[in-house]
Amino acid sequence: MRTLVMKFGGASVSSPEKFSQIADLILDRTLVYQNIVVVVSAMGDATDKLLSLAKQVHETPPRRELDMLLSVGERISIALLAMALDKKGKKGVSLTGSQSGIITCNRHSDARILEVRPKRILENLSNGHIVIVAGFQGVSRQGEITTLGRGGSDTTAVALGVALQAEKVEFFKDVPGIYEKDPKKEPNATFFPAISYKDVLQIVQEGAKVLHSRCVILAEKNNLPLHVRSFQDRDLNEGTFIGEFPRTNYTSFQYESEVEEVYAPL
Repeated sequence: MRTLVMKFGGASVSSPEKFSQIADLILDRTLVYQNIVVVVSAMGDATDKLLSLAKQVHETPPRRELDMLLSVGERISIALLAMALDKKGKKGVSLTGSQSGIITCNRHSDARILEVRPKRILENLSNGHIVIVAGFQGVSRQGEITTLGRGGSDTTAVALGVALQAEKVEFFKDVPGIYEKDPKKEPNATFFPAISYKDVLQIVQEGAKVLHSRCVILAEKNNLPLHVRSFQDRDLNEGTFIGEFPRTNYTSFQYESEVEEVYAPL
């Protein structure tokens, strides 16, 4: 059965009205894919607001407690999206990172995904449900809630794509795809309909915020195709395809390492 992972960032869930639009995009994909898993970020600047709230209480909040607080943002998004799908007659089941089996190291605020145990995801998919997963978060082997750092929802989506052997991961952004430079600042920037992992990683590491470098590295490790597109466009063939073509499947899954480069915390 064909499996698709769809990822929606904060801009695409910035208001209650946009959840209905996203639900329509998901329903479009059910005509092509039998299994759909959706990863969502917190609404708009919700994470920044929660971080500001924490710092009003404590200038340097304990990272464990900060993770407990910040993980709330994505839980709001997944519940609202499940409601939007239900209103349109489709069953959506929301799951937190820990419920989804996203196992991380124990480094709070900047955890690495070590493995994925998608038991509950697979159970819900087998029942014909759309599974909606909270991005940016997981659980350590010690049972502690963790967060993955800035851009962590992108990494969540790719890790799930790897675990579920998805056909690809679609990223819905507020831009039509990957450009050589920020199209909001450079209207004549070159657009890439297709690009390699290596080239997109270079663009991202030079400052582009369209994807997080960790998710690109993880996708390349597992040769998982990515598709970056606008959440305003319902055409299946629009956007930028990222990968090595033709695709060669790996025989074992590769996740992140606890000793990889440490990125700046929130």
